[in-house]
Amino acid sequence: QVQLVESGGGLVQAGGSLRLSCAAPGRTFSFYAMGWFRQAPGKEREFVAAITRNGGGTYAADDVKGRFAVSRDNGKNTVVLQMNSLKPEDTAVYYCATSRSLLPNQLADFDYWGQGTQVTVSS
Repeated sequence: QVQLVESGGGLVQAGGSLRLSCAAPGRTFSFYAMGWFRQAPGKEREFVAAITRNGGGTYAADDVKGRFAVSRDNGKNTVVLQMNSLKPEDTAVYYCATSRSLLPNQLADFDYWGQGTQVTVSS
């Protein structure tokens, strides 16, 4: 069992930035690739970005490329999603999750999930 705790969500104006963090206490953090998903009201959960176990590889969805960046610090058991140039359509609950795949990007690739953090972008 892996417990994940997201933080850093909030309300921001369009064009602003937010930094989401996901903490995963325990010794197994570096065993997993990590990913971020989001879910807006009435919509399915969608992939945002992922990072490999050692942080050497990252992948992002097309609509966030160039605006969002994922990174991790295995020494601190933390993965971060830096979100810049935010748009109202980025409004959603953001979740981090673990995966045993090398560079996952599908919902089915992920097993443990955090509780989510709300991001609201006003126009």
